Amino acid sequence: MTNHLHKTIIGTNLTKQLSEYLKKANLGHKYAIITDSKVEKLYGFALVRFLKNNGIKCEMFSFQEGEIAKNLKTIENLASRMIEKGFDRKDAIIALGGGVAGDAAGFLASIYMRGVPFIQIPTTLLAMIDSSIGGKTGVNLLEGKNLIGTFYQPKAVFIDTNFLKTLPKTQIRNGLAEIIKCSIIKDKKLFTIIEKELPKILSLEPKTLNKIIRQTVAIKTKIVEKDEKESNERMLLNYGHTYGHAIEKLSGYKLLHGYAVSIGMVLANKMAVEKKILDKKSAERIKILLIKAGLPIATMKIPTHKELSSDKKKQNDIINFILPTKIGKAIIYKEKCL
Repeated sequence: MTNHLHKTIIGTNLTKQLSEYLKKANLGHKYAIITDSKVEKLYGFALVRFLKNNGIKCEMFSFQEGEIAKNLKTIENLASRMIEKGFDRKDAIIALGGGVAGDAAGFLASIYMRGVPFIQIPTTLLAMIDSSIGGKTGVNLLEGKNLIGTFYQPKAVFIDTNFLKTLPKTQIRNGLAEIIKCSIIKDKKLFTIIEKELPKILSLEPKTLNKIIRQTVAIKTKIVEKDEKESNERMLLNYGHTYGHAIEKLSGYKLLHGYAVSIGMVLANKMAVEKKILDKKSAERIKILLIKAGLPIATMKIPTHKELSSDKKKQNDIINFILPTKIGKAIIYKEKCL
């Protein structure tokens, strides 16, 4: 699967293809593999050994796992260590890990020596279908999530579903929330497939899993190709996120992103029903699927308009909510901050 933004390869056991791609693409004299402390042990050391054995110069740089580490201090630390190891603008970065590693490594690539090439190797379902696709990079501030960042496309994305075998069920559900989100805003058929094949998806049945990953990546890629810088249609991908990001922040980033988005979708649907944009039957159908997927649908503290207004998608005193009109279609709904 390819598009004009980047090359996307989906499959299993892609390490050999990665090695061949790096030799052919010649993106850098050497590669900085950016990952977190958990993925470093699980896959990082093995990847470094494989690449070095295949004649590719590389060095690994890791940081503490978790959303809490996705900040400017981490970026500064990684950049300093890369400089110490002699990485220059003729080198490249490999992002290895979940969304945090991908966002941080992508942001670092976009600013290091005024920009070096990078590729994404997502290791979680969420990163495979969401953060690795589309070129959004960024880190958090105390005031909110992803408030510092860039649009910077990777040269390639390698989606190897073998990584999912080591993921806990919570992380599978975390990614599934974003797949459900994409189906609600753009693809009713995908939503129906998820409803029917949910047990197979949760048990990681390869054929079904590959199918929904491909369809979700295709949805996001198509949207991003039309609106890379999020001036209009790409905003639809933020369904569930206006509430979701505020809920994440209120939890001190202890709540998983997909779990927060799941709650955010339910809150957005409630708003859509109240404004007679979405019918109650569709809202209930979405809620039932989220429950069956093992995702949360409620929070002890619903974010206030003030807490929502720190979202980076706010424009002047307008908050942009993404509200579904039916399963498979959504609109941008603008509301004034109170």
